[in-house]
Amino acid sequence: MTIPAPIVDAAALNQFLQEAFPQAPRLYRVEEVTDLGVRMRFPIGAEHERPGGTVAGPVLMGLADGAAWLATLSRIGLVPLAVTSNLNIDFLRKPALVDLVADAELLRLGRRSSVTAVRLRSGDDGPLVAHATVGYAIPADQ
Repeated sequence: MTIPAPIVDAAALNQFLQEAFPQAPRLYRVEEVTDLGVRMRFPIGAEHERPGGTVAGPVLMGLADGAAWLATLSRIGLVPLAVTSNLNIDFLRKPALVDLVADAELLRLGRRSSVTAVRLRSGDDGPLVAHATVGYAIPADQ
């Protein structure tokens, strides 16, 4: 299956993200819209540490979900009611307390749903720390 070219760039996705959550701003940002999806960054601070000196799992899950959502929106436009329908994540190794980088690749994009693979790394060139497969439901009236 061929994934369509993006119609929304990184700046527009980041602006949309900021406006969509004024009461609880998201810390992650789209760095790049790619041929396959998006690349995102989540700056890790002390508030993201869990006991044992690693990043808390919900932070990784939130980044994976956000990356899949924004990869989908980069192709269909700014449709706020596209919602998560499925999220499976494998935690592969203990993340360091450095920025997380997510590479989201759209595997399937249909009229009513998308499926995205998300690879999470510690830092720009760090090890793969988690892999997620995320499904999104796209509203019929988009």
